[in-house]
Amino acid sequence: MLVDETVSADTFRPRYGSANIRTWIGFKQFMSIAEEAVLTWFRDRGRGPQELYESHGLALSVLDSSVLLPSVLTIDDTVEAQVESRGAGDFRVRLTTERKTGPETVLKGRVRVGLVDETGEGQRPPGDLAAAVDVVPGLPPATTTVDADAFRHDWTARYFHCQYSSRVQHSAYVAHLEELVDRYLAGVGLAIPELLETRGWIPVVSRARVTLVGQACMGDVIASRFAVTDVWKDKAYDGRMTCEVGGTPVAQASIVHGYAVSRGSDAGQLATLDADTLHRLTRADR
Repeated sequence: MLVDETVSADTFRPRYGSANIRTWIGFKQFMSIAEEAVLTWFRDRGRGPQELYESHGLALSVLDSSVLLPSVLTIDDTVEAQVESRGAGDFRVRLTTERKTGPETVLKGRVRVGLVDETGEGQRPPGDLAAAVDVVPGLPPATTTVDADAFRHDWTARYFHCQYSSRVQHSAYVAHLEELVDRYLAGVGLAIPELLETRGWIPVVSRARVTLVGQACMGDVIASRFAVTDVWKDKAYDGRMTCEVGGTPVAQASIVHGYAVSRGSDAGQLATLDADTLHRLTRADR
């Protein structure tokens, strides 16, 4: 089927395993649905990842994903995804779900994909995809820096982090961002289980972006660093992650994180970050 339109719409549901606190869906699953919606855009046109790989020697890979999450999503919600191709691998994604008051947007985002030539023979996109996606000539340089004394966690790229038998895929860095924030919070005395029990604070994410800036492969040891870089009106904080292999950047990420109150008179409101919490978040005693 030829690419004769730039917009498509499909329906998805969150995965059951992504409802980790009550029935609310975490940011990682939002980003996963956005990625799946773009892959479906290709499949709807007869150019899914398997077809591109087996018939053309091209590996369809997510390179960058940036999302704004204006509303919550729960486990039984049905999500309609609208995907618009802007050309050169750039896609705009909007996720909506039906509420009693009508359709509500739960994600607005951008996903950038590219084709990697697995043959080394100068493969090009099939003619019907030429306007939609490019063969990746290289990845952009890193733009995010995190101080050398920032919180650090090293991990080994296992096969389940990878795609096409070798390269660490975008979704692995999304999952690692979630894990790294959790490790950081525990390390500064703000472990999520403790805040849930003592304050009824539920972690929420309003923005996230994960970008590949290099290539990590199966077996590589990836050095990840995380730091809180800003606080927004005592309601949320901006965190940054960088990932390197042997000192060479391979991925970077940003996240805006806060807490919602789950009980009491302020239930449903964003929690105000008190002085002690801010002190710990920003590691002011370093």
